[in-house]
Amino acid sequence: MSKTQQMSFFDAPVEPVMDPEAMAQALAQHPDFRVLRRLVPHSDYGSLSGHATQRVIVLDTETTGLDSKSEKVIELAMLSVLVDTVTGLPVGPVTIYESFEDPGKPIPAQITEITGIDDSMVKGLRIEDAAVNALVQEADLVVAHNAGFDRPFVEARWPVFATKAWGCSFQGIDWKKEGSGSAKLEFLASERGWFYDAHRAQVDCHALLQVLSSPLADGQTGLSRLLAGSGQTRYKLRATGAPFESKDKLKARGYRWDGEGRVWWCSLSSDELLDAECHWLRAEVYGRRNATVLLEAMDSLVQFSARPGQQTGREL
Repeated sequence: MSKTQQMSFFDAPVEPVMDPEAMAQALAQHPDFRVLRRLVPHSDYGSLSGHATQRVIVLDTETTGLDSKSEKVIELAMLSVLVDTVTGLPVGPVTIYESFEDPGKPIPAQITEITGIDDSMVKGLRIEDAAVNALVQEADLVVAHNAGFDRPFVEARWPVFATKAWGCSFQGIDWKKEGSGSAKLEFLASERGWFYDAHRAQVDCHALLQVLSSPLADGQTGLSRLLAGSGQTRYKLRATGAPFESKDKLKARGYRWDGEGRVWWCSLSSDELLDAECHWLRAEVYGRRNATVLLEAMDSLVQFSARPGQQTGREL
């Protein structure tokens, strides 16, 4: 290569690096690419509209294990925000609370691997009871993305949670019917174009709040759906005395087996679904013979807690 050729090679103009946002927009317009953006937490959702509002707390916990009777909370995060009852959107500033708590025993290695929380981060710390109580007392609804896990833990630690209505964004919204491939929070966020570092309480809360602020298939937000559902009674139906040969039908319909109670059961979210289920049981399981199933009625003050609802029998 000649000197002239060498100079032209090294002196050749370098193409400018494209701005990342411009690259993202260009890729988003191409049918073969999908762009995910890092989820940005919101500390304020803008001015109030003048419509009626309700205060919602979005909550998440990290714990030393799965059993609320023997394990402990090591991290609690809450976002408290007003929700416009007309639009279903958050409005105004978000009150954020997050704190660690020493469980009084070593954090299992598998929990540290999942959450990143180790003994040194919680040593000697205690979540402030007064701060939790003050925030929760203002709420109209507490929401968690698996309230059946979080509610027993926080009720055992802070009884004020037992006085509030609860909603579950995992069970309270039929994500499959909404067209989602999974009800996992990370997946729901990804479908809406966001990614985030999961399994830490506060960022999980921000992700859930933004997912629930997005429209569902009918145009309602997830927040609207959960607020509307907070006045409904859920039922746990136990198919007592169901014939053994009906087990495959029950399993295929979504019933779960209670090994301790030796009974198949399901959860129903409305009176209409309960009536339809009793009709199906009579026709498909009990062979139209006389039978009585056991119902446990749970309003939003009991739903997802470890406390029982009101139990009655219902003849089919």
